[in-house]
Amino acid sequence: MIEAKTLPTNYVTKPGAIKSSSGKTLRTEEMIVNMGPQHPSTHGVLRLEIIIDGEIINDVIPHIGYLHRCFEKHAEHMTNYQQVIPYADRMDYCSAITNEWAFALAAERMLKIEVPERVEYIRVIMAELQRIASHLIAVGTYGIDAGAFTPFLYCFIDREKILDLFEMTCGARLLYNYVWIGGLSHDLPPKFVEQTKEFCTYFRPRIKMINDLLTYNEIFVKRTANVGVLPKDVAINYAASGPMLRGSGINWDLRRDDPYSVYDKLEWEPQIGKGEVGAVGDCWDRHIVRMREMEQSLNIIEQALAKLPEGNVQAALPKRIRPDKDAEVYVRTETPRGELGFYIVSDGTASPFRVKARGPAFVNLSVLPEISRGAMLADLVLIAGSVDIVLGEVDR
Repeated sequence: MIEAKTLPTNYVTKPGAIKSSSGKTLRTEEMIVNMGPQHPSTHGVLRLEIIIDGEIINDVIPHIGYLHRCFEKHAEHMTNYQQVIPYADRMDYCSAITNEWAFALAAERMLKIEVPERVEYIRVIMAELQRIASHLIAVGTYGIDAGAFTPFLYCFIDREKILDLFEMTCGARLLYNYVWIGGLSHDLPPKFVEQTKEFCTYFRPRIKMINDLLTYNEIFVKRTANVGVLPKDVAINYAASGPMLRGSGINWDLRRDDPYSVYDKLEWEPQIGKGEVGAVGDCWDRHIVRMREMEQSLNIIEQALAKLPEGNVQAALPKRIRPDKDAEVYVRTETPRGELGFYIVSDGTASPFRVKARGPAFVNLSVLPEISRGAMLADLVLIAGSVDIVLGEVDR
């Protein structure tokens, strides 16, 4: 619910002016309203302080911190590096496997560990399945934001099929603890390859169905085209990444441009916004990028399954992982929301001295005020939804 905020008399600093809680001086015809923190369209416990003039948004101030998990300090107080993995899971809980992989990759580079080739292909398969599952949440809930309920049901039916694959592999459906430093917790189950191929065959026509239901729906197009436009220069200056960046027409994807694992051995194309129904970088462009990325993920999965080699799923590791004293590393990966990076500093002990996470949702959220000014109040729901934030990662 959006509710008017009562302005106490001490907000008035001079005739004809008031001050917001953030300290900004406002004209008296402006009004401050809150959206959240308990509001379904904020996609989590986020409070947006909105300054409006009539129905026009003059400014939006995001207030975060309602879901702070102390991830970095938890990581620094674990007995060993391996124990950090379940905590990384809980940052972006819609894309847990990609979080695990990013931290494991950072630790492996610091320790100069080479994982078996089979591990690399399985990690890619799991990460791309996770990307599809994450985008299905983004697309389905975005449809609800726009008033379309049916696509949400279809998206979650398909997401359940991916979660079934995860469950048969590691026993979990949301938080997996599957990607370990040096490899994986265990190998793929016997029917995994067969059932994943079946899913890829099943899901391709489902993408077209969701596009017919939602993406090219006339009402949805009118609600999202030319709304929340993020120009290229603003996206770059705010360090946006993932579909948020590519939706603005910038052809940048870490899987190709700063390659890791075996992505450079697979054929696929990053998807960018082209302004097909409105301006380049609008809400619709960000949505269509996610839809088309799911098709590319299917291509990657099918190739990885075809090339999947035999072998072990764990590298030979010392009993106690101890990086060199003063060793440090920064590793970044392409998650469904963009660039997730981990900066780790070692003091020579079995646990990290310093861990810093660069969360894509946190960075992408910072551009929300920039793309909301001048929009209608009713459009803020669509603009915020197009950013696709997960508050566990924003607050960390």
